[in-house]
Amino acid sequence: MPTSQHQAPRDGPAAITHRRVLNIAVPVVLANITVPILGAVDTAVIGQLGEAAPIGAVGIGAIVLTAIYWVFNFLRMGTAGLAAQALGAGRTGEVAALLTRVLMIGLTAGSLLILFQGPLFWAAFKASPATPEVEAMAHSYMAIRVWSAPAMIALYGILGWLLAQERTRAMLAVQLLMNGANVGLDFLFVLGLGWGVEGVAIATVIAEWSGFALGLWFCRAAFRVPAWRDWARVFDRVQLIRMMRVNSDILIRSLLLESMVVAMMFLGAGFGDVTLAANQVLFQFLHITAYAMDGFAFGAEALVGQAMGARDRPRLRRAAIVSSIWGAITVGAMMLIFLIGGGAIIDLMTTAPDVRIEARVYLPWLILMPLIGWAPWMLDGIFIGATRTADMRNMMMVSALVYVAALYALLPTFGNHGLWAALLISFASRGVTLGLRYPALEASVDG
Repeated sequence: MPTSQHQAPRDGPAAITHRRVLNIAVPVVLANITVPILGAVDTAVIGQLGEAAPIGAVGIGAIVLTAIYWVFNFLRMGTAGLAAQALGAGRTGEVAALLTRVLMIGLTAGSLLILFQGPLFWAAFKASPATPEVEAMAHSYMAIRVWSAPAMIALYGILGWLLAQERTRAMLAVQLLMNGANVGLDFLFVLGLGWGVEGVAIATVIAEWSGFALGLWFCRAAFRVPAWRDWARVFDRVQLIRMMRVNSDILIRSLLLESMVVAMMFLGAGFGDVTLAANQVLFQFLHITAYAMDGFAFGAEALVGQAMGARDRPRLRRAAIVSSIWGAITVGAMMLIFLIGGGAIIDLMTTAPDVRIEARVYLPWLILMPLIGWAPWMLDGIFIGATRTADMRNMMMVSALVYVAALYALLPTFGNHGLWAALLISFASRGVTLGLRYPALEASVDG
């Protein structure tokens, strides 16, 4: 079974050190950095055509497909926890069988998206109508890009499987290949061959299937273990039920979180175009922090999951503490950067004077956000690794109710300040409630 250089021999698990956590986290952070770069290049290349419609079409099409694919992100999170626990327990056969399961789920789900693309795209355009020209171009773009849906959804499972083994350098390589190929093919197909919106879509399809192929190559050692095609093991009822439970809990949790963010954007629109634009700029601060924090949350997923599988409580606690220390250092750095350079970041993102002024009014909330978000981000990683997903789902439900109550209490009096305060209160609620469930998580190791 493939392992990272950090995986322990069976008779003596490697120590959970700060260096080990950084070796997991840094490649994840670097991989995340490439994501907004690709979006910028896509926009810049299509922008060279000198027309507004193609830019809007690629933007809408990418948002719709990203939102659909995002629903399946539970496959990455659930796979990471389950595979890490199987690895920690020394059940290499289950690790291999789990890879087969996630590949089957991803490829099947992606194929169903291709099959039902018609009604899906119709519903998307009903929810977000555009001009006939933009809609036609966007439909053409999406009809091409959807053919890589099986690759992208299955890749979520592959990345979770690699993460469980601390193979984040492989994850980085997959991301670099996909985004690098996408950028190069964008230039070739759009600027070189003049294929326009369709060229951007074809470039993405080729890049995503290439990333999937490289991901499979990194998993090649699993296919040398007979268990990957041991169908009795692959379709083991107990394991399938557990996988369904974990993934459904994560899906509900993620949909609730996304609903809170979407509700904030809709409510912000009620304060006018300038405030809406300012909020959109400030959301980039949230994304920047999340990209940085992902590395250490992912580290917690892998290390906590392995400790859970080994039924080693001290090791689990050590994994949670060391990864959280680096998460705290990261949020401290983010707060300092936002405090000193927040205005400059706003100016980089928009040239509109009124939006710049408005965004600065609400910037203090984003300076506080990393501090308040530290606990829920890290605890998410810890609970995913432990597959305590029912707790994640339930505490997100509580936090969503707290969010709604905060909106009712604060929005009428404080306006957009109340909107940001309610979001941060929901973060704090999730951190506190998950923190209260942490002792039960540790106790379950001995259960």
